[in-house]
Amino acid sequence: MDQLFRLFRVDAAEAQRIAKAPDEPHQHDFEELIIGVEGRMEHFIDFRTATIAAPFVSFVTKGKVHRVRPVLKDGRCDMRVLRFRSEFIPETTFQLYAFFHANADIALPDVRCFNRLLTVCDLIEGELHQPEPDLAVVRQLLSALFTLIRSEHRRLHPDEEAAPVTQKETFRHFLRILEENFRQPHDVEFYASQLFMSPRNLNLITQHILQQSVSRIIETRKLIEAKNLLIATDKPVSEIGFDLGFNEKAYFTRVFKKNTGQTPSEFREEMRKLVA
Repeated sequence: MDQLFRLFRVDAAEAQRIAKAPDEPHQHDFEELIIGVEGRMEHFIDFRTATIAAPFVSFVTKGKVHRVRPVLKDGRCDMRVLRFRSEFIPETTFQLYAFFHANADIALPDVRCFNRLLTVCDLIEGELHQPEPDLAVVRQLLSALFTLIRSEHRRLHPDEEAAPVTQKETFRHFLRILEENFRQPHDVEFYASQLFMSPRNLNLITQHILQQSVSRIIETRKLIEAKNLLIATDKPVSEIGFDLGFNEKAYFTRVFKKNTGQTPSEFREEMRKLVA
């Protein structure tokens, strides 16, 4: 995906086109939020297939294997699809992983709540259609959208909030600690010790939830922040790398290019062209 953010709709004609096209389980290099207004969705995710009827929301995290097949109901289908890069809302993205990893598809039967989601979607769409869209506005609206979804889920499932500590809770604590410490050159052992567990057990949890090792998640969070700083500031590449625990510019550049296919300077130039 060569854009920071994209929104489009799937109507009945597009749903039929997708149904005819071969669509194997695949992975994205972006985050995807689907808001189902009309119709149904057959979704293969987390190694199982389920069908959910509108109104619903579905969030697919970057790198998670899945397959979506929209299905008409009474000849109708309407879904809003929002795709964005992890660095678009870096402060929020990893917290979404903790919340949605076991809740990829969420039914939202409350019409009032769902209408509020659509109102925010309409505001995002309206901003994108401006002659010069302000991505800062889109970013705030997208964060508000996820806040509404999580608030409604808590209201519908209060028992989940009171559940005992599980892998999900441990993972959530890990992400909180990561958010406070990722700028430092801490290793897996540090994060495991903060959670009073072994590195092996922490790796088992992250592999189960995100299919990624702890070290990979730490590196990904650093790179998301690096991308955010490259887009939002004029800091030299070497300073950004140093701020994120990379002591040498060459090492930071090598890690960045290995993961993105671009040097930090090339990424910054491309993003500035896109934003402009």
